[in-house]
Amino acid sequence: MNPQTKRTDHSALSSRYHYLGRNLLSGLLFGVGLVAFIDEMIFHQLLHWHHFYDKSTKDVGLISDGFFHAFSWFSTIGGLFLFADLRRRGALWVTRWMGGVLLGAGGFQLYDGTIQHKLMRIHQIRYVDSVYIYDWVWNILATILVLLGTWIVIQTKRKERSMKAASHDKF
Repeated sequence: MNPQTKRTDHSALSSRYHYLGRNLLSGLLFGVGLVAFIDEMIFHQLLHWHHFYDKSTKDVGLISDGFFHAFSWFSTIGGLFLFADLRRRGALWVTRWMGGVLLGAGGFQLYDGTIQHKLMRIHQIRYVDSVYIYDWVWNILATILVLLGTWIVIQTKRKERSMKAASHDKF
């Protein structure tokens, strides 16, 4: 193998490693957007359990839902644009991307369930006497998603390190 080939192979590997962060970011954005969209569609529109902002009139609640819906779509579309770019470049790592999706979805749901529901109190999951069962289910599911996503991301990070070490041994 000539030195020029070595440089080309090494730069291709470096380029691939460069996009691992984008795989994660794309998954995170898509996961946040997806779970926000599901929350908005199911709990806001279909079940009418709450609005994004419930401390005012129904009209304000509907307007806040519109902004929340726009946010979820911007996040989803941003994640998909990054996904398409990664695929076009041949740098898509679906396992890492899925870890990001789970991490983004769970992270947003946990943020929503703890910060927005309990600390800021801008809305509750459902307005009933025993809201705590809803809170527990919501936050436990979010924690499971975060843990699964974190585990997948850690596993892909380990695999990346071993691939990187193996590629350096070849040169």
